[in-house]
Amino acid sequence: MKYTTLLAFVFLSLTLMSQKNWHLKDLKKDGNLGISLDKAYKLLQGRKSQPIVVAVIDGGIDTAHVDLKDVMWRNPQEKYNGIDDDGNGYVDDIFGWNFLGNAKGENIKDEAYELTRVYGRLKNKFAHKNEEDILPNEKAEYFLFKKVEKEFNEKYNEAYSNYQILLNNYLKYVNTINSLKRYFGKEELNTQEVRTLLRSEIDSLRILAGNYLSYLKNDLYYNYLENKLNEAKKTLFVDYNPDTNIRALVGDNPYDINDSIYGNNDVKGPSPSHGTFVAGIIAALRTNDNDCYGIADNVKIMALRVVPGGDERDKDIALAIRYAVRKGAKIINMSFGKPYSPEKEFVDDAIRFAHKHGVLLIHAAGNESENNDSIPRYPSVFDINNKKITDLWINVGASNNYPLESVVAYFSNYGKNTVDIFAPGVKIYSTAPNNSFNSSNGTSAAAPVVTGVAALLMSYFPELSASEIKDILMKSVFKKKIKTPVPSKQFLLSEDYLHNLCVSGGVLNAEKAVKMAIKITKKKR
Repeated sequence: MKYTTLLAFVFLSLTLMSQKNWHLKDLKKDGNLGISLDKAYKLLQGRKSQPIVVAVIDGGIDTAHVDLKDVMWRNPQEKYNGIDDDGNGYVDDIFGWNFLGNAKGENIKDEAYELTRVYGRLKNKFAHKNEEDILPNEKAEYFLFKKVEKEFNEKYNEAYSNYQILLNNYLKYVNTINSLKRYFGKEELNTQEVRTLLRSEIDSLRILAGNYLSYLKNDLYYNYLENKLNEAKKTLFVDYNPDTNIRALVGDNPYDINDSIYGNNDVKGPSPSHGTFVAGIIAALRTNDNDCYGIADNVKIMALRVVPGGDERDKDIALAIRYAVRKGAKIINMSFGKPYSPEKEFVDDAIRFAHKHGVLLIHAAGNESENNDSIPRYPSVFDINNKKITDLWINVGASNNYPLESVVAYFSNYGKNTVDIFAPGVKIYSTAPNNSFNSSNGTSAAAPVVTGVAALLMSYFPELSASEIKDILMKSVFKKKIKTPVPSKQFLLSEDYLHNLCVSGGVLNAEKAVKMAIKITKKKR
């Protein structure tokens, strides 16, 4: 490739990457491997739609956001009066429910990882036992403990080491600043004055000056170091703390599915960024003058908060699914996942409940660059015997915005048998708390793109069943015939075809899906 051609290619690539709403665009028209939404809406002109309730099970939603407040679901049987008007056990559940709080209005923000919780529950039982001491009915649990013990210790040691490094760097920084302030007798340091100390005959002063200038050069300022240290502290003392009992705030028994009446109606919670982002991808207003556009134009978003900073609980997921189904949701978006599911039967039963009522569940495949066929993420559509619980399930991987180098996002999970479809999940522009907007990456963004198109089809083609909607989405994908790099943590240079990386063999396309829906509904008439 000639130098000028290479520069043009790089410029084009950077231009495409910076475009807002690229995920809605068209490959032929715009050069973006988006979902061709404008073309889909042109096909829908003159058609009437009906509102579809979409449940977003996530970490909380800013229901007052300018782009979301008019598309939020409101419980028609409930009023703000401190009374459980609809008799479902949840008082004033106007927008949905928060399973991470209590009746006092207190909320869980951060929780431990499921790995940590499993290890914490089993360590007292098995930590000092050998295999020959284990009863036959305890062997499965014992082997699980040995597995999580090894993984937990590796993760904990890594977190501890990272915390210690950051703590030492932070203390070194603070000592450098304070020492220089004392030397100069000033509260505000002057860089030029500090630079003069590099010529000092005193070794300690030269070292202090060198350290300070190095911090400036590498942008290691106080706030940056403090934030990184706080993150590491949270990882060590919350995420990987097997003795934490954060759940006590809620007051329920998280291992008893029948203990179901708990939480509060604060569906925003203390950390609504992720859920607000997801909701905006699906349904942000398309009629105002800002540059953020949702996919579906006639949906109502039901907010269900179950995802803290850490791993969600199986019981909360199960109860949220049941709540959504009972309150009329036709699609449930689940942009979360974890590597362990100790109360999986709770979630499996809830998935069966959703299947019975014809509800479509859409789930993010995960961002570990792993093969879900061999390394599962939960919740999963497969039961403990590896049998499918329902066909009304779509597991979504993330795709890039242009197919010049790679269709599949480098971080996305994949799986020939377990990931159903890819959808845009890189630099997706959507809503953020407090009437703001943001771009982010992840299969968490790709899943609501699929949810949005599914809701669009349900809204304009109400005669189609959830099963037919899924079938259309799977069969109408954009397919790339050449190989694409396979995501890997080891950065291995392997390539494969899309049909070996997901069930459908392609990337979501709204235009093709609408065309197929029109064709199918014509035959029905």
